[in-house]
Amino acid sequence: MSDWTSIIPFIIIIPIAFYTKQVLAGLFIGLLVASYIVNPSILGGMETAVDYIITNMAKENKLLVIGFLYVFTGIVNMIKMTGGIKGFIELSSNKIKNEKQAIFLVWVTVIGTFTSPNLRIVTVAPIMKALQKKMNISKERISFVIEATGLPIIALIPVATAFIGFMTSTIEMSLNNTDTGSDPYLLFIKSIPYNIFALVMIVLAITFSFVKHPNFLGNEKKKNKEKKRIWEDSHSVASKELDSRPVNIFIPIITALILTIGLSWWDGYKKTGSMLDAFIKADVSKAMFIAILLSLLVTFVLLLIEKYPLKKLFNYFFEGGNKLMPAIFLFALVWGLSSATEDLGLSNFVTAALDWIPTNFIPPVIFILGSIMAYFVGSTWGSWGLLMPIGVSLAATSGIYLPLMIGIVFACGVFGGLTSPLSGTTVTMSKIMDMEILAYSRYKLKHSLTGFIIAVILYGVITFVV
Repeated sequence: MSDWTSIIPFIIIIPIAFYTKQVLAGLFIGLLVASYIVNPSILGGMETAVDYIITNMAKENKLLVIGFLYVFTGIVNMIKMTGGIKGFIELSSNKIKNEKQAIFLVWVTVIGTFTSPNLRIVTVAPIMKALQKKMNISKERISFVIEATGLPIIALIPVATAFIGFMTSTIEMSLNNTDTGSDPYLLFIKSIPYNIFALVMIVLAITFSFVKHPNFLGNEKKKNKEKKRIWEDSHSVASKELDSRPVNIFIPIITALILTIGLSWWDGYKKTGSMLDAFIKADVSKAMFIAILLSLLVTFVLLLIEKYPLKKLFNYFFEGGNKLMPAIFLFALVWGLSSATEDLGLSNFVTAALDWIPTNFIPPVIFILGSIMAYFVGSTWGSWGLLMPIGVSLAATSGIYLPLMIGIVFACGVFGGLTSPLSGTTVTMSKIMDMEILAYSRYKLKHSLTGFIIAVILYGVITFVV
């Protein structure tokens, strides 16, 4: 089957996700529609949808991704509930005396919070909120710098993040759909230089941090006229009821980082005997899962030594892990939808539909269209899951360098996750910093458009080189 019906699910998904502000709702309806097109009978579509989900979820690499994220989220909640994040906030806020030091701290904290954009926000934003009582600092500006040093950087890191497992799994899924035999992790490594929007935003974040914003971007409120607040209860991670123990964030995070890098290298080294090729040949998903399990054990031992009851620690862990259920549903729907649309012939249809576009213009056009879709979807992972099969198929049929197309897809997701008012990071940051969501989203979009335009130009230029 290969006709225009293959795009019907996407035509349905985007307006539903934008109207309901829930990408899960759009994905669920989209999967059902695709499944009923494949198997148009009363129960056939539902049975087919279930088959797509179960078939994909039962694969080892996908179970490893879900397992890693569940354990990681559980550890983060244990860190929070035992005062690790609060202790870090208190320790940091007491050291900062001026605006330059505050912005420098934002950059320094990348070292300890690069594993997840949401962890970065809930750890760093309350510190910056607390510092508003000490200095005149635009909360929009400091919030944007926190986010611009979060998702764009995390999307480029090849180990020890909450993203790498999902990113490589979307590549692998898309390769399977097009019968392309390549290593998904190696392709991710090769795609990093082509995630141009993320790279440009990091450069702009440095400019915004230390050289101020260009005048043409508009004026900012320079004075903080809000009443001064104490930093406690600026977010649940800083509640007065929690202990203040910075060691409870440092030891688990450092342990997870060292073990993930070390075990990934060791797995690859056993296979190759090469110091340099070890990471490329490593089974990164399995190494990360083993590393996070060992980190969980270290975290339990640390907190038991501190006299926290074992029953409470288990409650904290499962309370945190269960917060991942929406993301697990998202994975299941994205993976199932990808399989369904490939059975409908999406790749062939998209290729034929874009056949009129000269090959050298496809990369910038895909980046523009993909970024618009990602903005309205609002989910970085959802955007990657929807766009990656299309990007890989286009690369296979048009002859475009595959890592370039993969990098473009990741760049689209970064743009949507960074700027969309539906993005989880936008909502979280707005709530912590007491900003209106749509106003803050417009602020981010305005300052991100510079990076967007530069990326479009570079994608247009690079196609003549690669």
